[in-house]
Amino acid sequence: MGSTITEKILARAGGLDRVTPGQNAPFRPDYMIAYDYPGYTDVMFRQMAEDFGIDTVKEPERYVLFIDHMTTRNDEREKQMHDVTREWGRRNGVAVHEGLGIGHQVSAELGYAMPGKFLVHFDGHISGLGAFGALGWGVRKDLLEAWVTGAVYLDVPASTRFHLDGRFAGGVDNRDLIHHIIATYGADACAHQVMEYTGAGAEAMTIDRRQGLCAMAMFTGAVSAIFNPDEKSLAYVEKVARAEYEPLYSDPDATYAASHAIDLDALSPQVVLPGSAKSANTRPVEELAGTEIQHAYIGSCASGRIEEIRAAAELLRGKKVAPGVNFNVVPTSQRIYAQAKEEGLLDVLAEAGARVAGASCDFCVGYASPLKPGDKCVSTGVLNISGRMGSTEAEIYMGSAYTVAASALAGRIVDPREVLA
Repeated sequence: MGSTITEKILARAGGLDRVTPGQNAPFRPDYMIAYDYPGYTDVMFRQMAEDFGIDTVKEPERYVLFIDHMTTRNDEREKQMHDVTREWGRRNGVAVHEGLGIGHQVSAELGYAMPGKFLVHFDGHISGLGAFGALGWGVRKDLLEAWVTGAVYLDVPASTRFHLDGRFAGGVDNRDLIHHIIATYGADACAHQVMEYTGAGAEAMTIDRRQGLCAMAMFTGAVSAIFNPDEKSLAYVEKVARAEYEPLYSDPDATYAASHAIDLDALSPQVVLPGSAKSANTRPVEELAGTEIQHAYIGSCASGRIEEIRAAAELLRGKKVAPGVNFNVVPTSQRIYAQAKEEGLLDVLAEAGARVAGASCDFCVGYASPLKPGDKCVSTGVLNISGRMGSTEAEIYMGSAYTVAASALAGRIVDPREVLA
């Protein structure tokens, strides 16, 4: 009996010949990542010192810190929080990456996301690194265990395979795919599992699309998502890898908890109703067409990459955002921002009336440009629960970058295929 790529990565991380779903063991992450945020890293720093007597960590190269939240107001609260992180990193010899963009994207750009590697974070969107054949697992507060001991006890997850055929049609992308999966199979379809994407459709998908797709795994109940390495991901990693790595692959006779076939050609634009990304909340865009909006947002760790910015520019070129619509476009990293500028995309967006901001998580969490009571926003953010982007009396609809840009032009939710046509 063969093993999945996830089982092989965890076996390596646990120093074991083989692991099976349900097995509990300590696994040693290659990298233990966090972003500074009140109540998380500041508390962990204090606990390590006061509860465990750790003044300096033994293997600083395995710890990675990002400053990507609360970066847009430049007030005293921000300064104090970031100073605590900078000082802890300096004292421990731990890398603190600041001003580069959203950590889940920058982790890939800096070469942490290598095939066969195991990475943990308290934030579940680390799963986006599965695009490179790495296993990124959001372990929540158990990150403290990893930081203190160098390993974390976990139950080995089973995997559900999604075999993809075809290619995305115009106006359709990975966000429509993940919302289709949630609507079709349920918001707990992959509970405590890893979503593994295979097939010709997976191979045809670009790295940007893979990252965005894997980053949303938690909304099926999954702990992560992953692609087997291929020429595209290996070509990316070879340019940036910061250590030696060994790509791992699922065996042909690996066992899966379930297997589903999806034809990408048959997908259409999907929109998620305010409340959460539950299966019952997803609708084909035509069912919500005409819903008026005041805000539109492209960005977050699951979007805002160069392909989404190109999509928005394609739709907005030579047009104007509807009067009364506040349209924020936030590239996921400064590297992507620079590429979009070089390609002339930022000029297209600005001329259309969109506001382009520097890379940050602050728009997605409502820290920057917060929604007011009664506002309606269409967003590529990762959550649309009440209060996520500002007021609890605002409403957030989620869709693809195509849907968001098209809706910003119309001032109401529209089918992006109509605009492209």
